[in-house]
Amino acid sequence: MIHVSSAPVESVSWQSLLAGSITDPAELLRRLGLSEDLLAPAIAASGSFALRVPEPYLSRMRPGDPNDPLLRQVLPLGEELVDQPGYVTDPLGEQHANARPGIIHKYHGRLLLVVSAGCAVNCRYCFRRHFPYADNSLSTSEWQDALDYIRSDTSIAEVIYSGGDPLAANDRRLAWLTQEIAAIPHVRRLRVHTRLPVVIPQRVTPALLDALCGTRLPVTMVLHCNHANELDRELADAVRRLRNGGITLLNQAVLLRGVNDSLGAQMALSESLGDHGVLPYYLHVLDQVKGASHFHVPDEQAIALVGRMMIRLPGFLVPRLVREIAGEPGKVPLPVSLGGTELHHALRTF
Repeated sequence: MIHVSSAPVESVSWQSLLAGSITDPAELLRRLGLSEDLLAPAIAASGSFALRVPEPYLSRMRPGDPNDPLLRQVLPLGEELVDQPGYVTDPLGEQHANARPGIIHKYHGRLLLVVSAGCAVNCRYCFRRHFPYADNSLSTSEWQDALDYIRSDTSIAEVIYSGGDPLAANDRRLAWLTQEIAAIPHVRRLRVHTRLPVVIPQRVTPALLDALCGTRLPVTMVLHCNHANELDRELADAVRRLRNGGITLLNQAVLLRGVNDSLGAQMALSESLGDHGVLPYYLHVLDQVKGASHFHVPDEQAIALVGRMMIRLPGFLVPRLVREIAGEPGKVPLPVSLGGTELHHALRTF
C-alpha cells in the first residue's frame, strides 16, 4: 500500500500507484474515517466485483462523508446483492457482438478493441462488471487475428481502444498496436475511451503521448469524468499535456443517483470540463447491469435535468443524453427539447 505520508503521489510512478490501489474495504473505510457499519455489506458486495481505488482518486474524497460523490461510485454496498427485474449481466448484448477474442463490433464503421482487461478503479455501475475478460485477453498471435479482422473489413474507419481500461496496457504495447492499425489504409481515426487519467493523472506521460500520437491517425480521447470534484489540479495538468500532444478531448458521464443527478452537479461538471478544454460528449442513462440498480435515475428526471442545462449553458457544453440498447445501430438519444413538454416539466420540477 502506498500512503500519501510516505511519498507525494506526484512523485510516484503511475504503475506503482496502480499496483498500490486499495482493495480492502476495511482499509478504505479506515482511511476515510467512516463507520464500521459499512464494512460487512462492502465485504459481501466486493466478493463478486472487487473493490479497487487508487490513491490519487482517494485523495479527492471528503473524509467522514459516506455520501461523498466520488466514494459512492466505488464503495461496494449491500444493494448490489439485491436482484432487480431487468438488471442482467450483459445489458448491452456485447457477448453477441464479441466477433472474435478482443473485438466488440456493434456499429457500422467502427469497432472496439479490448486492449486491456484491467482497470485502475472498479466503478460499481460498470456495465462490463460481468464481462468475460479471460476470454478476451489476447496472445501475440490472437492480436494478429484481431488486426486481420480489421484489415479484411474496409468499412472500418475508426478503431476504439477500450477495455477494461486501455491505458492500463503498457506504452510499448500501445505504440505497437497503434502503429499496426495506422498501417491499415482504410482506418482513418483512433479513439481511446479511458478513465485512467481521471483516477491516476500520472498516467499521462511523454511515453504515452508518443505511443498514441506517433502515427498519421488523428486521436480522440474520451475521458470518463462524472463529477466536478474529480477535476483537481493533477487532472487539469494531465489534460493540458494531452491537449498539447494534439489529442482531441471529449467526456462521457453516467447519470447516477446520489452522485450527479442534480442540476448543480451537472452544471459544475460541464463548466469545469469546458474550463479545461474538454467538451461534454455523452451523458448516459444507467445501463441495467446486475448489481447497479441503486444508481437508477428515472428517464423523466434525466430529460428534465438536461432540458434545464440547455437553457443555461451554451450548446457545446451540454452533453447528449443517450441510452445504449442492445441490437440498435447506435446510441439512442432521449427526447430533450426547449419547446416541448419536457422543458415545461423541467421548469415545474426544479
